[in-house]
Amino acid sequence: MTSTRQPTGEFPAVDAPGIVSGGSASADAEYATRDGADNPGTTVKDGRAPASYKVAPIIAVLVVSAFVMILNETLLSVALPTLMADLSITAVTAQWLSTGFMLTMAVVIPTTGFLMKRLSVRAVFITAMLLFLVGTAIAVAAPTFPVLLGARVVQAAGTAMVLPLLMTTILALVPITARGLVMGLVGVVISAAPALGPSISGFILEHWSWHYLFVMMLPIIVIALVIGLIFMRNYTEPEKVKLDVTSVILSAIGFGGVIYALASISQIVEGEARLVPLLVAGIGVLSLAVFASRQVRMHSRGKEPLLDLRPLKVRTFSVSVLVILLGFATMLGTVVALPLYMTGSLGMSTLDVGLTMLPGAAASGVLGPLVGALFDRVGPRPIVVPGAALMAIVCWLEVLLLDEESSQGLIVALNVPLGIGMAMVMTPLMALSLGALPRSLYGHGSAILNTLQQLAGALGTAVFIALLTLGSVLAVESGATAQAAQASGATWAFAFGGIMTTIAVVLAATLKNNPAEVEQTEQVAQTA
Repeated sequence: MTSTRQPTGEFPAVDAPGIVSGGSASADAEYATRDGADNPGTTVKDGRAPASYKVAPIIAVLVVSAFVMILNETLLSVALPTLMADLSITAVTAQWLSTGFMLTMAVVIPTTGFLMKRLSVRAVFITAMLLFLVGTAIAVAAPTFPVLLGARVVQAAGTAMVLPLLMTTILALVPITARGLVMGLVGVVISAAPALGPSISGFILEHWSWHYLFVMMLPIIVIALVIGLIFMRNYTEPEKVKLDVTSVILSAIGFGGVIYALASISQIVEGEARLVPLLVAGIGVLSLAVFASRQVRMHSRGKEPLLDLRPLKVRTFSVSVLVILLGFATMLGTVVALPLYMTGSLGMSTLDVGLTMLPGAAASGVLGPLVGALFDRVGPRPIVVPGAALMAIVCWLEVLLLDEESSQGLIVALNVPLGIGMAMVMTPLMALSLGALPRSLYGHGSAILNTLQQLAGALGTAVFIALLTLGSVLAVESGATAQAAQASGATWAFAFGGIMTTIAVVLAATLKNNPAEVEQTEQVAQTA
């Protein structure tokens, strides 16, 4: 029951529980909401007194907000040496500015399914934006490392709430026929924003202090908050669900422990303080196993789990998410490892590093909406398989071609197709994975995807850096110069990316080239 009409930019809101949280909105209401209306004033006549309102400004403000927040996640990658000198901290301590951010994200995101049921959409948006705004304001004036770390934690809490809200809103209010195009904007957020971080950071650090990395975010977030207050409307009805505190604790220990262990891989490889990270990893994995078992048990007993794991039973969702994670880990690992290679092996300045990374990020950003529009016409497989293959080819070419004498032009020539491949993978699969779920599981599916992305990001960053370090050490021991050793270590890291993206190609080829919602309710609803 799909419509061939072009979306008008305005869709009727359905005043019913369930667009995120489940419930009994009628099928007519669902398809009228998704497929749009020729008349912007059209309402859905299902007895629930719906009202029309503009969807485009809501999506736009969420996309802009998420873009700034994800950009913030990698903004400090190039700034770490500057922060180390200014705050008198070691590299291991400085790395906690990124690790702490990911830890907080991984702890908060699993609770977003509960938050989006318990609170109104407008309340979730305002809370997230205020948290990020307060954290950014503290970071601007942070005089010491502990204060800056605290600011990053507050920022991360806001970021963790905005991402699931963005994806759930798109799935609830955007028609199926235009979903790929809109998800292309999300693809820009997910793939281009992290890649742009080093470019913007390098430019700012060349002219001003690191405080201005946060100053430039303040006006954008304030404007987005004001626009959101004007246009944001509630499309769900809050439910009085109880928070399972035990699940929250298990989730925090589990996801937090795994990310901490991943962030400590370099120390484990180097033989420093192995016991604590390995012990934390064991506790984290055990906690996650107990957490997952508890969620399944709660649902089987008719209770509301903190994080509903039923989306993982839908094959399209699971395979799509796995391919996304492999691509995201490769992209984020490259964003961290490539600047280290350029500064350590090629002797490039932070500004030059930023300018070198910029074309790849721009290519990914520009291509995202175009890929989304193409996905609406041809489906996922003709786009995702070539995209993953392109990423794999680039990674293996980086292994073969990059050394201590490589030119800036060669790096740009490799990084641009990597960004293009990332856009071809992320954009269709974001729409395909979540669109394969029934509407009652949108919020939980989004929370699962975003939580696993944090784990994938931590894995990619940690393993890339660990392999770069290990490869460099072995090269030095064999008599290589410092520059050649750094280049040798970088090829180890890029080889890991090549392995992950090659696996992604194989998995992507198994995806069904059909509309996202074909298998939607059958597998999951039977277990409801």
